[in-house]
Amino acid sequence: MPVAEPQKELRFTRAGQAAIFWVAAAACVMAGLVFFLLTPHRADNPALPHPAWGFVPLALAALLVRTAWRCTKHAYILLSPIGVEVFPFFRPDKHMQVVPWQQIAAVDIGDNVLTLHFSPDKTSGIHLSLAPIAKDRRALLARAIEGRFQGPTP
Repeated sequence: MPVAEPQKELRFTRAGQAAIFWVAAAACVMAGLVFFLLTPHRADNPALPHPAWGFVPLALAALLVRTAWRCTKHAYILLSPIGVEVFPFFRPDKHMQVVPWQQIAAVDIGDNVLTLHFSPDKTSGIHLSLAPIAKDRRALLARAIEGRFQGPTP
């Protein structure tokens, strides 16, 4: 099935990866709250840690929330009329890579890996991990790329 509107972009984010950061942030918030909830019991048991230690897991939770938000919001793979745009995790504005459609000779799509081949004999290309993309979105990515290579039907 060809792509219905090839002039538009398709964005695939790191939402599959973001879930891990959201859960870790929630765990850190709960750990931080434990320090504050133990404050009334410090009079009975002076060996309990000081409530100020609760700010350490809360600061870590803030970093994890920021990372999770970034993974949820920003693109990882962008299918555009120009080609496949890949945004790395660190410094995506500086290290982004654009692979034009004309440079891609073949595509292999596995469960966790997308391979863009630059030669017909499949000796050069790039491998992209699909693990950061949510599992239900991987089939849509596969369908969009395969539709791009089938082209319009006469």
